[in-house]
Amino acid sequence: MSEVYMMVTVTNRSRVEKFLSFYKEKQLSVMMVTLGAGTASGDVLDYLGLEVSEKAVIFSVVTDGIWKTVKKGLENQLRIDIPGSGIAFTVPLSSIGGKRELMFLTENQGYEKGEETSLKETTHELLVVIANNGYIETVMDAARTAGAAGGTVIHAKGTGMERAEQFLGVSLASEKEMIFIVTKKEQKNPIMKAIMAQAGMESKAKAIVFSLPVTSTAGLRLLEED
Repeated sequence: MSEVYMMVTVTNRSRVEKFLSFYKEKQLSVMMVTLGAGTASGDVLDYLGLEVSEKAVIFSVVTDGIWKTVKKGLENQLRIDIPGSGIAFTVPLSSIGGKRELMFLTENQGYEKGEETSLKETTHELLVVIANNGYIETVMDAARTAGAAGGTVIHAKGTGMERAEQFLGVSLASEKEMIFIVTKKEQKNPIMKAIMAQAGMESKAKAIVFSLPVTSTAGLRLLEED
C-alpha cells in the first residue's frame, strides 16, 4: 500500500526552474506553480543572511516512497538545507476523487491502492480543487449544492498537463485555478461527488479534487453550528 501526500515547495522565483527540472527527473510530471512573496522581518533576514525575495510555490502529489527519494535529492543535489535555498514539506491526503485522476496525479510513482486514510478525531477537511482557468463559479456552484459555504482561489500554472490525455482521455489547459474549500468531514464526500459530477472531466472546467485532513480550525463558528 502507498501513502499519498501533497508536497509543497517554496523557493525563490530565480530557482524555480531548477526545482521543476529536478522533480521531472524524479518523474513527478504533474505540478502546479503559483507566485508568492516572503514576509520575514529585516532582523530575521539579516540573521539568516537573506534578502527580501519573490517566491514561487510548487504543489505536487507524491507517494511515500517517491518522497523519500525526492527528499534525499533535495538535500544532496539542490542543497535545500542551506538557508535561502527553499523548503519542502508534505501533508497527508485523505482521498482523491476518481480512479483516473488518481493515476494521473501519481504517474510513475508505483502507487499501490490501500484504504482511504484519515486522521482520528478530525472534524473538518480541506478540499483542493484544480480546474481550468475561468471556471471558479462552475466549481463553487457545484460545491454549494452539496453544502459548501465558500472557498479561496489561487491562480496557478500547471506542468505535465500534456500527459492528461493518456489517463483522462482529454487535453488540459496549463492555466489553472486552485480552489481551497474547508468543510465538515461528513460533507466531504458529497461535495467531492458534486464537483466531479458537475465540474469534472466531462465538463469544460475539467476539475480534479482531493482532500486533506484538518486537525483544528478557528473562525468557522457559524459553519460549525449549522
